[in-house]
Amino acid sequence: MPTPPFVLALRERVGHDQLWLPGVTAVVLREHDARTQVLLVRRADTGEWTPVTGIVDPAEEPAVAAVREVLEEADVVATAQRLAHVGVVGPVVYDNGDRSVYLDLTFRCRWESGVPAPADGENTDAAWYDLDDLPPMSASMRARLDAALPERGEATFTA
Repeated sequence: MPTPPFVLALRERVGHDQLWLPGVTAVVLREHDARTQVLLVRRADTGEWTPVTGIVDPAEEPAVAAVREVLEEADVVATAQRLAHVGVVGPVVYDNGDRSVYLDLTFRCRWESGVPAPADGENTDAAWYDLDDLPPMSASMRARLDAALPERGEATFTA
């Protein structure tokens, strides 16, 4: 689902004005043939490879949102393990003129089950990548991924 219904309802009231929205990034990791792999999706809007991202629904716990987005976007079941990174994304201006800024909460997640597939139309592909053979990605996405790699540790913050 590209735009959550609650955002569409807000847009009816505020038009294209900038919204401040909570978002999540889910860095889903698994061990496969003695290698660590990360789940990445190829975004339909930009063609970029990224971890799964999404918007937190009203009153939803952010870790729950991260796990929900992984299932909705990639058809994979995951468990959130820890908060890895906190940062601000944007402002983002969409083709229709809508403006948003996101508070991004990045979670390290563990794969439980499922074969990656683009499940909801937001992505054109979903796949596992070895950490030493990643496709090109933005510096921001790479920083989120890197923050989630340690199994334990404090969350990092974008200054």
